Amino acid sequence: MKPMGPVPPFFSGEEGMLLIGGCGAASLVDEAGDTPLFVYDMGIIQAQVKALRDAMPSALSIHYAVKANPYAPLLERMAKLVDGFDVASGGELARALEAGMDPAHVSFAGPGKRDDELIAAIDNGATINLESEGEARRAIALAEQRGKTPKLAVRVNPDFDLKGSGMRMGGGAKPFGVDADRAADLARWVIGAGADWRGWHIFAGSQALGAEALIETQAATVGLAARLSDAVGVMPPLVNLGGGFGIPYFPGDERLDIRPIGDALAALLDRRQDSLKGSEFAIELGRWLVGESGVYLTRVVDVKKSQGETFVVVDGGLHHQLAASGNFGTVVRRNYPLAVANRFGAAAAGEAVTVVGCLCTPIDRLGDKVALPPVSEGDLIAIFAAGAYGASASPSAFLGHPPALEVLLD
Repeated sequence: MKPMGPVPPFFSGEEGMLLIGGCGAASLVDEAGDTPLFVYDMGIIQAQVKALRDAMPSALSIHYAVKANPYAPLLERMAKLVDGFDVASGGELARALEAGMDPAHVSFAGPGKRDDELIAAIDNGATINLESEGEARRAIALAEQRGKTPKLAVRVNPDFDLKGSGMRMGGGAKPFGVDADRAADLARWVIGAGADWRGWHIFAGSQALGAEALIETQAATVGLAARLSDAVGVMPPLVNLGGGFGIPYFPGDERLDIRPIGDALAALLDRRQDSLKGSEFAIELGRWLVGESGVYLTRVVDVKKSQGETFVVVDGGLHHQLAASGNFGTVVRRNYPLAVANRFGAAAAGEAVTVVGCLCTPIDRLGDKVALPPVSEGDLIAIFAAGAYGASASPSAFLGHPPALEVLLD
């Protein structure tokens, strides 16, 4: 048998039924009308935001990375909880504005922004995090054509990365941002062109579970922002420190202790260089805020044997939960936390079973040789840590299956 990741501590059961936000999983499926179903517990998200604010320096702004989960009802609630949204496309920009976020608190990052996306950001007054000199020239020209002053920040490709991160965004040749040795020159050009310069965006990596690595990276980020600002000769209005806070998905993963990160960051900002004394600072998180709030519920349609192995076939799959199948940035496939929702807490059977989806591909595997209670047709399988990079980060059109349902519990 192969181990599974840890079930988040927010969940419990009652009379063998998984409770999500105090509601039984089966009743949530009945109310939604079908499976597969993503359920997001807003109470967990609120607790995460509160824990973050309690741990971080009071002056630090909290931004939500919309790419983690752009579900409209969730965005509407997040707009009231956080200080800003970070978006990565024109579509996400539109969703952010529809959710009620003030465009003055929206920043737009990502390589390959089209002219219409730049125009949307300029017209609405959102900050564009410039990814290249070419993008800067296009943004300035488009703004001049429209008689507007664009809000422009420079995204920096730092000369370091986040150690232990699941996805490294900085250090070495990257499609993201402007190399650190050219960033100051670009900022001076942007300021000279008459733009409203908004500062620096420095994102070194994501999905890190080591507090020391995050502390080290934040210190390097503030140091880099100070050196660049000294070179420009203008104090940046805002320094976006990126994010990188991870959540436990796999066997052996432990929850990130954010308290020492907040203490170290508070001390770091207290002694920051003169070139940053008047700057505001923000942290950009998505997965850490919403990831553990989500549960993906999918129904068992068949239990079959093949060559002595048992396969549990469900009506969901990687077209909704690509990450849980091991096909979203992981090198070695490992098991997400999962359970039989209607036998939650029951003892595992003696044999290992493999949970597979409904797609005609061998990579549609949601649980590989895992220990579960006895499983029958009609049972509900729950996959945890499904609140981030689930429905919107999966190939929902593959093989013509319908999209998963989604519901937000208040």
